[in-house]
Amino acid sequence: MPASPSSFDSSNLRSPLMVPTEEKNNEAAVVVEKLSIDEMIQKYCGEFGKWQLKHFVLANLAWTFYAFHIMVMPFADRIPEWRCVNGGGCGGGRSVCELRAGEWEWVGGRGGSTVSEWGLICGDKFKVGLVQSIFFAGCMIGAGIFGHLSDSFLGRKGSLTVACALNGIFGCITAFSPNYSIYTILRLLTGFSSGGVGLCAFVLATEPIGPTKRGSAGMSTFYFFSSGIALVSLVAYIFQTWRHLYIAASIPSLLYVIIVIPFLSESPRWYLVRGRVTEATNIMASIASSNGRHLPKGVFLALDEEVSTNKKEENHDDEEELLLVEDKVAQIGSIIDVIRFPVTRTRLLVAIVLNFVGALVYYGISLNVANLETNLYMNVALNAIAEMPAFGITAVLLERFGRKPLTIGTMWFSGFFCLLGSLMKNVGIWKTIRMVCGILGIFGMAGTYNLLFIYTAELFPTVVRNAALGCTNQAAEMGAILAPIVVVLGGWLPFAVFAVAGIVGGAFAFLLPETHNQPLYDTFAGLVGASV
Repeated sequence: MPASPSSFDSSNLRSPLMVPTEEKNNEAAVVVEKLSIDEMIQKYCGEFGKWQLKHFVLANLAWTFYAFHIMVMPFADRIPEWRCVNGGGCGGGRSVCELRAGEWEWVGGRGGSTVSEWGLICGDKFKVGLVQSIFFAGCMIGAGIFGHLSDSFLGRKGSLTVACALNGIFGCITAFSPNYSIYTILRLLTGFSSGGVGLCAFVLATEPIGPTKRGSAGMSTFYFFSSGIALVSLVAYIFQTWRHLYIAASIPSLLYVIIVIPFLSESPRWYLVRGRVTEATNIMASIASSNGRHLPKGVFLALDEEVSTNKKEENHDDEEELLLVEDKVAQIGSIIDVIRFPVTRTRLLVAIVLNFVGALVYYGISLNVANLETNLYMNVALNAIAEMPAFGITAVLLERFGRKPLTIGTMWFSGFFCLLGSLMKNVGIWKTIRMVCGILGIFGMAGTYNLLFIYTAELFPTVVRNAALGCTNQAAEMGAILAPIVVVLGGWLPFAVFAVAGIVGGAFAFLLPETHNQPLYDTFAGLVGASV
């Protein structure tokens, strides 16, 4: 029997267009939370889990192959052994410059190195050092350009891809250089691309890591670089001719682009400052999932100033909260903006000084150690291995004492032993003590030089981080260009110059703030606001 109107229960009918009051109240109860990337990493994603470990290793493999392109030069441009022909006129310790053509010959033929193939000896010996300086000049140019590109439209991953690809291509083409002039141009181009590899790989590897783990992880980056130096010694031992060596040292960069880079993710910080909030959030969700965590609904990424504003405001409307997930206008900065703000301008100038003197001392002492009369392959490998304890010790001390005290301490440590070395004569037992002073000097500066990458990256906001790193890298390359010139001075002067540089650099570090356990700011507004 049909129900009468009086017995009809209207509560059983719910229009699909109507939201039940109870459900609507539940939806309204969802708390919308604005978080910066560092806050989201610490609260929901994990500071250094499986995702960050895999990303860190894959990104930093670029450092290994980057070292190939730098340290291939001592082997490709080495001075091979020579011998007398038919015992004619070679006695009395005479050099090849005092002999006539036909009285001597290169052991192993002319194709062993660029020196033997193009006769870069005697009056043309300076050309060997010139190529090295030109390579670092290319690095200086490339660091500035790739630093800007990685902060702008190309991104961290895109810039790393281009830099590694050009590295491999120019390196392989170098093997077919018909003469010294073409060889010099190709080394300049290889240096240009090399200048972008290190800084792009470092920033890409460390930006997704939480603030309390970033320092130790950043220091571990340079194990990849030292491993590359040690490996290139083995590669050079296998491929004895310089043309084959350049090909063998360059192919890994191309394989890295093809095999490894497709598995890398772009930096979520770059996505965020470019206004691509959805992509940044997706990466953060992927990090949380891979680390066995969960990114809840109602949690959204925001720039530093938005997070600060959100903490001061209450009772937001639902419509305003929905805007949090929408893509924002891209935040774009350049080195001009770094100079425009007093806070970042001071930081940049001090960082330039520190990176310049750090590279001057690091490469300068390295060249002095390389002048020891030992096996070239073994010497380069041992130098690389000797640097590794400095990275580990610095990484441990970094979390205990912070960036600023450690920068001052390691620079003064290096400067002190360089000063002692300048006072030692190069005879008898003093020669051994002087060598030990040089090893301790490079030990200290190796820690400083690597620490500066972390410290510099934390001093600047995301919108200009790579541009600032590019600028400080340019200063470092200028120090690297000057290092061979200082070494040529000979005697006690190189150690004296390195001592003054280390001591002065440590004094300049007093002008910088401590960044240990501080957030990586995304914009100038967040950084300047926190500095007030």
